[in-house]
Amino acid sequence: MALNIPDVPLPTLDRLGASLAPDLDVKQVAHDWFNAFSTAAASDDVAAVAALLLPDAFWRDMLALTWDFRTFSGQEKIQTFLTDRLALCKLHDFSLREEIVRLEQPFPDLAWISLMFDFLTDVGRASAIVRLVPTANGEWKAHVVYTNLEGLTDFPEKVGALRNQEPNHGKWEAQRKREVEFPDGDPTVLIIGAGQSGLEIAARLKHLDVSALVVERNARIGDNWRNRYEALCLHDPVWYDHMPYLPFPSTWPVYTPAMKLANWLEFYADSMELNIWTSSTITQITQDEKTHKWHVAITHGDGSERKLTVNHVVFCTGIGSGAPNTPDVPGMDKFKGEVLHSTQHKRASDHVGKKVVVVGACTSAHDIAVDYYQNGVDVTMFQRGSTYIMSTKNGWEVLFKDSYWEGAPPVDVVDRFNASYPHYMAVGLNQRHVKRIAEMDKDLLDSLHKVGFRTNLGLKDSGFGLLAWNKTGGYYLDTGGSKLIADGKIKLKTDSEIESFTETGLKFKNGTELDADVVLFATGLGNTIDQFRRVCGEEVAKKMKRVGGLDEEGEINGAWRNVGVPGLWYMFGNLALCRFHSTHITLQIKAMEEGIFGTRYELATN
Repeated sequence: MALNIPDVPLPTLDRLGASLAPDLDVKQVAHDWFNAFSTAAASDDVAAVAALLLPDAFWRDMLALTWDFRTFSGQEKIQTFLTDRLALCKLHDFSLREEIVRLEQPFPDLAWISLMFDFLTDVGRASAIVRLVPTANGEWKAHVVYTNLEGLTDFPEKVGALRNQEPNHGKWEAQRKREVEFPDGDPTVLIIGAGQSGLEIAARLKHLDVSALVVERNARIGDNWRNRYEALCLHDPVWYDHMPYLPFPSTWPVYTPAMKLANWLEFYADSMELNIWTSSTITQITQDEKTHKWHVAITHGDGSERKLTVNHVVFCTGIGSGAPNTPDVPGMDKFKGEVLHSTQHKRASDHVGKKVVVVGACTSAHDIAVDYYQNGVDVTMFQRGSTYIMSTKNGWEVLFKDSYWEGAPPVDVVDRFNASYPHYMAVGLNQRHVKRIAEMDKDLLDSLHKVGFRTNLGLKDSGFGLLAWNKTGGYYLDTGGSKLIADGKIKLKTDSEIESFTETGLKFKNGTELDADVVLFATGLGNTIDQFRRVCGEEVAKKMKRVGGLDEEGEINGAWRNVGVPGLWYMFGNLALCRFHSTHITLQIKAMEEGIFGTRYELATN
């Protein structure tokens, strides 16, 4: 599917015809705008709210006003949205967070005043983040407004002062056993998969008093990480990866080894008292067309079966289909060596003394190739297309230094500021960051180019973000693999496409050949819809909307919201995305169960 990413100009001072006054009173500007906005919004005055925005402003909403994920760009679309939803949602009780008002100037020609405030809707607590920019006549107007549902007024999370305050003498273990077994009734929500996404959904539902069961096919919680290749280590820093309710300790390493994360997930599930059935497989799942309830059959490792009826099913099974996306290369059956997909690879030491070709040049391919080199294995990387390369050393400092970093603001606040940049609006900003990082990485990139490794700067030169949303790949956040390629320690093949396998390796279209004992495809996973098709059947899959990629407003299709089938949900993402968006799925489920879920204000699709 062709990508249609709009060109969105940044609100530079030159473009606005504005400048920063030397005696600027940031707090006063924020207060004046906030007071005008809260008065207009509380009185449902759409015209007055719109007058506080730039003509090309953005308003991004997550559930607070739309019960959906929407981004409206430009006065016309914003006014239509507000006309349809403002009075319906009954915004009131606005409160400015005085400590989160500041002037930011990420570049000399780009400046805004950021402010954050809280408010109430007809059903819930919400927050907003606004970025104000100066205009030619001296007024400050909003370039971006971001609104987010934080909780349900009558159904708060049971945390802090609302936690269980009763002593428990000698009953806890037996109570937990009954909770996990569900002997007296079925859970309300069935969660498929006990990775970070499944555990975080289960934890949030628990503290919203919604009964949930997690079904995991592996023998242990964390095996989804434990069973992957041993060299796997997160490329995201620890400050970005905290989990809800139970953040990593201050002694935690910046980059988490997969095996360590696996053990943490097991600890997390136990500490949060989550209901999980391991070594269990869903053998049948059907939906009642009238009630929309799901009838589920689950087989345990000992062969016993349990049948459940639940209101919601949440897929927490990762990105893609879960099945290897291995190219169909002619002659594969003639190859006398071993063919693997990265999902089947465990350790480099299995292939000591052999020649290995890794097909692919993104994250898994680099990690695995590095592991082979470090174990003394002759390894060649075959690069099919160009790759976006960013060193974590330079890249994270540019992107995260004031946010997900040591001593930065609380992660819950940072999550909201991060979400307040609509994806398409942020392209121009990301282009500037990417250019700066590339300049810092110049020596590394030049050394790669010298050996023939092809690089790019991401879609629209915006780095890895749009690649992640649209392709779930296409980049490598360098932790050392690039230098090994540049130094020739990991060999490189880039000059032709694969034509076929031979008995002893690979033949390329330019006539060259590459001997191999092992060919490992690091070529991603299949279509996400195939997960649903495999578990729920073709009829359910046919009813689903598109899952993955960005829609015309820049929101991710299908994730964390309506997928087109009542009671069916898709949760995916890295640790940071799961931490943030697990709230969105669980608030929707809780609102539906309590009968207070409003109407979705969805994007019309053809």
